[in-house]
Amino acid sequence: MLVIIRNAPDTPEGKRGVKLARDMSSDIVLLQNGVYFSQEQKLEELGFYRTAYVLEDDRRLRGLKADDANKNIKGVNYDSLVDLMAESDKVIGMF
Repeated sequence: MLVIIRNAPDTPEGKRGVKLARDMSSDIVLLQNGVYFSQEQKLEELGFYRTAYVLEDDRRLRGLKADDANKNIKGVNYDSLVDLMAESDKVIGMF
């Protein structure tokens, strides 16, 4: 399963999406303001340790750089995002 999160870490909706993914052992896709979850251990603070995919265009538009230290966060482009959603048995979004 894949959970799509578009809200920032300081919003209840963003936190709810991460917690849902954590509880269901799902991977997440971070886009729009959700890309801020890829910074400074934000996901680990919520107990999320699975794979997080970050839409590179949204990360770049917000001036964020890829953090090579966190191997659980992978950058994707739009084509890869479509492939991820097509390959997943279920897609839940947008939080």
